[in-house]
Amino acid sequence: MLMPDSAKPLGRVLVTIPTYNEAENIGPIVARLRKAVPEADVLVVDDNSPDGTGKLADALAAADSHVHVLPREGKQGLGAAYLAAFRWGLERGYGVIVEHDADGSHRPEQVPDLLERLKTADAVKGSRWVKGGRVVNWPLRREILSRGGNLWTRLWLGIPVKDATGGFTAWRADTLRGIDLDAVEAAGYGFQVDLAWRAVRAGFHVAEVPIVFEDRKLGSSKMGSGIVAEAMLLTTRWGVAHRLGQVRRALGRR
Repeated sequence: MLMPDSAKPLGRVLVTIPTYNEAENIGPIVARLRKAVPEADVLVVDDNSPDGTGKLADALAAADSHVHVLPREGKQGLGAAYLAAFRWGLERGYGVIVEHDADGSHRPEQVPDLLERLKTADAVKGSRWVKGGRVVNWPLRREILSRGGNLWTRLWLGIPVKDATGGFTAWRADTLRGIDLDAVEAAGYGFQVDLAWRAVRAGFHVAEVPIVFEDRKLGSSKMGSGIVAEAMLLTTRWGVAHRLGQVRRALGRR
């Protein structure tokens, strides 16, 4: 774990972008990333998108040595895509791996903010729900769902992260190596909570910086009720086990 006043070098940066049917978005997002963090590499992880996203990503990679593509056989879930990206990056010696959505909800121009904060942290989450963070073009129902889900997570798991469900995250490679990626359970929405929970339990410092999160303008959302239900059920199960463990430890000390 890093000491709060330390400033360990970050090393090479890899920004990972999972895609499924994001043909309208992938070109502009990669272009903005290359401008915002020109020293970073970009990895597009495409789940064999029927709309040709993978072919567009291949063309971007052919034109720019900083862009890479990791093709997968089919749609296997966001968590599985990120785990594949993490392993790809760790095998190639990157010091930092950033999670970044393909749909325009994350602003590439804010990646430098995460990297700056990461100099004195083990992981940094771009947060909608800390001071200075906000959402744009969200219906009230969705904001209530997100705020409620994060409150539920903090109550059950006792973690200090205010936006544990957020997917805009910068990880030090050593942090990812230290949280047992092979044991990650969640495939969808709960994946972000799973990672944050593992990092906190392992003693890593997970910081947050405010971001502006904007609802997608092009393409269709992949967020379904089943993904949300999975996250809630997993968080509750982890929370029950966590709270029972606290009770057992308290009784054992008597």
